[in-house]
Amino acid sequence: MDWSIIGLNFLYAGLGTALTLGFMILGYWIFDAFNPLDINAELGKDNRAVGIVVAAIFIGLGIAVGLVIGMGLN
Repeated sequence: MDWSIIGLNFLYAGLGTALTLGFMILGYWIFDAFNPLDINAELGKDNRAVGIVVAAIFIGLGIAVGLVIGMGLN
């Protein structure tokens, strides 16, 4: 068993995770900038519809960006 390959795979997984989270945060900020609704205030008022939309944004961005980064690192 070659430990350098295992270590490199963990490094790629960590790098992919960090990039995916960064792009998810960036995508949320872009959505928040173009949306006339104050998302943070609505989430503070326990608006579940806005929470579902934000969750869908994170799931969609996570899948898309994670696949792109994962395929690029292999």
